Amino acid sequence: MAATPDVTAAEVPLETLVDTANRIRRAIESVIEGKGDVVRLTLTVLLAEGHLLIEDVPGVGKTMLAKALARSIDCPVKRVQFTPDLLPSDVTGVSAYNQQNGEFEFKPGPVFANIVVGDEINRASPKTQSALLECMEERQVTVDGVTYGLGSPFMVIATQNPIEMEGTYALPEAQRDRFTAKIAMGYPAPAAELEMLDVHGASQPLDKLEPVATTAEVRALIQAIRAVYVSQSVKKYAIDIVTATRTSPDLALGASPRATLHMVRCARAHAALSGRDYVIPDDLRDLAVPVLAHRLLPSMEAQGQRRLPEQTIVDLVARVPVPDTK
Repeated sequence: MAATPDVTAAEVPLETLVDTANRIRRAIESVIEGKGDVVRLTLTVLLAEGHLLIEDVPGVGKTMLAKALARSIDCPVKRVQFTPDLLPSDVTGVSAYNQQNGEFEFKPGPVFANIVVGDEINRASPKTQSALLECMEERQVTVDGVTYGLGSPFMVIATQNPIEMEGTYALPEAQRDRFTAKIAMGYPAPAAELEMLDVHGASQPLDKLEPVATTAEVRALIQAIRAVYVSQSVKKYAIDIVTATRTSPDLALGASPRATLHMVRCARAHAALSGRDYVIPDDLRDLAVPVLAHRLLPSMEAQGQRRLPEQTIVDLVARVPVPDTK
């Protein structure tokens, strides 16, 4: 990849933002076939300074998607394989005694990277999963009373198998709430699966994937996303959608204020990727299910009726009045 000079947010016009995002998207899609919507949402979460949870059955490309995004950006990447015997210090780092100078030295863990890939996160114990709480929300790690800051950008991409599968733990509510969005890969279409057999059968495209954007570029894009305009009526619409989850009889636990913040951030990124420097209600409607559903707990009645939070969100969004932004 040709060297790219550092840029600042003030130097990033909307056209450049879209062009850079499209380069990253095309790089990921050279590895992940037939999943354009999934790749777009992944980029949306990255530019919204969020974290992504990918849940699906084994073998559909969850880890491949996370690795493809990581390799598309020229930045430090670390991978953690979550297992039942993984300790919190294996994730955050540990203070080790140095016999030469007689002092304790901090050995950074894998969270000290721009992109952290957590594979099968729900195979670790809740205690180990909670090691990510501070770094995901505050972008820092505290070990033995000393706080260490994390770099920018910082994104956790975690994969998990459905909770019904053997050897999995349920993610704590506080952990789920820190993930900006959750997506499911789903099975590929027959045509995409046929292409996968042709491409992946002869070689491993991930090995050939080269970075198409620098850390400085991504950092500048994130800053530029913050400048995307959100009107008061659209902000109120976001609050109305989240408030509806807190009063729904189908939900025992509604969305938190953090969810409102995440949805507006993602809406800014979604609008920019669509070539707009302002947010419209459709941005929020498109993001409501992936941003909100994983944070919600269905009521006992809803569980008895096998009614999923995703279905409840769709119904609530359909009932909340859409503001006139003209």
